Amino acid sequence: MSKLQGGMKCVKYLLFVFNFIFWLSGALVLAVGLWLRFDSNTTSLLDGDAPGHFFIAVYILIGAGGVMMLVGFFGCSGAVKESQCLLGSFFACLLLIFGAEVAAGVFGFLNKDKVIVDVQNYYEVIMENENATVLTSMYHIVLDCCGTVETRPTALCTADSSDRDCLKAIEDFFIDKLFIIGYVGIGIAGVMIIGMIFSMVLCCAIRNSREVI
Repeated sequence: MSKLQGGMKCVKYLLFVFNFIFWLSGALVLAVGLWLRFDSNTTSLLDGDAPGHFFIAVYILIGAGGVMMLVGFFGCSGAVKESQCLLGSFFACLLLIFGAEVAAGVFGFLNKDKVIVDVQNYYEVIMENENATVLTSMYHIVLDCCGTVETRPTALCTADSSDRDCLKAIEDFFIDKLFIIGYVGIGIAGVMIIGMIFSMVLCCAIRNSREVI
């Protein structure tokens, strides 16, 4: 009996520590999502009439981060109170968030090429528009490029301008952002799997202790 209670306390404290880490991870996901949404470099490239689906993955990150912080708080409460109901709900929430993150990752992976191509096409359109020189110049400043391999408008690209192809610069820019999202998602997924294991172990330990009593 004492060994069982000692094991329960150990798992309970481990789950509490995990949930605190999970809460911090949610704060990190939320911070990364907000950074990608309000980063001056990203928003300047997607300003104006750019397609609206570019920020879908970012909005998913922001929502997931907020939910993770809330779930982490309830997980801590379930561990401290040794409530099977709260722990079961915590497990179900983690499973749902894990599924949502996998779906978001698959969506981002399958659509990354489309996003890059759409931005490249958008750049070529505004480069041909004489009234969009300010927006085009913003691309050149942020990406340190000017024009494309086929077209270098003399009104925008001077002798001092960069020789870098803007289409290639756009591709590199978004691949770097997607890698950040991917690394954060993989780390959070690993943390959630550990949390699900701990919650089920504690739930079973609580049930067993009550059966012994």
